[in-house]
Amino acid sequence: MQRKLMRSLRKIRLVAAFTVAGLVATTGTALADNSADTGVDRKVVQETLDQVTGSGGALGVQARVTDGRQRFTARSGKAELGSNRPVPANGRFRIGSITKTFVSTVLLQLAGEGKVELDKPVVGYLPGLIDGRITIRQVLQHTSGLYNYTNALPLGPDEFEQIRYKHWTPQELLKLSTDKPLDFDPGTRWNYSNTNYVVAGLLVQKLTGGPYAKAVEQRILKPLRLGDTEIPGDNVEIRGPHAHGYVTVAGKPNDITRINPSVAWAAGEVISTTRDLDTFGVALASGKLLRPAQQREISKTTAVSPDYGLGLEVQTLPCGTKVWGHSGGIPGYSSQLLTTPDTKKRLELSVTSTPAGGDPSEAFFKLLNEVFC
Repeated sequence: MQRKLMRSLRKIRLVAAFTVAGLVATTGTALADNSADTGVDRKVVQETLDQVTGSGGALGVQARVTDGRQRFTARSGKAELGSNRPVPANGRFRIGSITKTFVSTVLLQLAGEGKVELDKPVVGYLPGLIDGRITIRQVLQHTSGLYNYTNALPLGPDEFEQIRYKHWTPQELLKLSTDKPLDFDPGTRWNYSNTNYVVAGLLVQKLTGGPYAKAVEQRILKPLRLGDTEIPGDNVEIRGPHAHGYVTVAGKPNDITRINPSVAWAAGEVISTTRDLDTFGVALASGKLLRPAQQREISKTTAVSPDYGLGLEVQTLPCGTKVWGHSGGIPGYSSQLLTTPDTKKRLELSVTSTPAGGDPSEAFFKLLNEVFC
C-alpha cells in the first residue's frame, strides 16, 4: 500500500490512495447493486478490515460506520510494530487533505457573510500573490493551474527523513509553486494541487485578520464541540491514543508518526478522530455550517471539474449511490470521510501504513460496497 499511496500522493500529495475513483480504476470491477440490501453487515465490515491488515499493506485500520440508525466502530491490526496493542477504537490520526474541506467551509462562510466573492481574482484580496487571472473558486476547485508545491519537495521516504522536523512557512511553500509556470490556463482544466489550499489558508488569514487555524477553531471546531480535532502547527506529536505509521528508510521500517506538519499547513495538517469527522460531515451535509447559497456551491461540479466541488469530492458510485466527502494522506496515514448527501450512510476511516508492502484495494472496494451499496 505504501508504494501505491506514495504514487497517489506524488510522494506526499495529500490525497489518499483509496479514493472511490482510484478503487474503481484499480479493481476494474463494478460495485454490486444491492437493491435488496437490508443494512450493513458488521461481520462483513470486520472481514474487510482484517483483509486490509492481512494484505501486508497496512499495519492497522479503524472505521466508523453509519447506516440509518445503526452505528458502530470496527478495527483491525496493531497500533505499533513490535507490540500487540490494538488500534484505538477512536484513536487520533493525521487526516491529511480532509483538512481542505474545513478550510473551504470557512471561506464559504465568509462568502455568505459578504466578505469575499468566489469569482473575484485572488489578487483582489492578496495583491501580487499569484497569477492575476486566478479566482477564489478556481483555487478551491483545483482548476487554478498552480503547480503542486509538493512535487518540488524531497519527499521520498529516505529524503523526507532529512526534513521531517523542518518548520515551513506558507510563503515558502507557495514560492515552491510560483517559481514554476502554471500547469495550464486558469479554469481550463482540473489538476489536484496542494498549493491551492496554501492560497486558501492565506485568504482566510487576510479576511479574518488572524491565523487560519483560529478561524477554523472558532467557526467549526468549537461550535461542533470537536474536542479531539487539532490544528497542530509545529507540534510534531499526536497527543492522546493513536496508532503509528511507518515508511521504509534505508531498507528498514521507520516510524514516521512524529513529523512537523507545517509542510502540509492548510492543505493537510489537521489531526482528528473518526467520531469528530463524522460530526463534521453530518453538520456540513445537513446545512448547519453554511447558508443555503453556499451550501449549493460546495458540492457544485462542472464540466471541467466533474468530481470535485469546492473542497469536496463528489462522486456517484457504479451502483448508483451518490457520495461526497474527502480523502487524505500524509506519510504513515491514509484517511477517508464519506457520506451520502442525506447523511444516512457514512464511513470514516483511518489506515496506518507499514513498509511490508501489499495491496489492500480489493478489501477497500468490498468495504465501500458493503457500506454504500
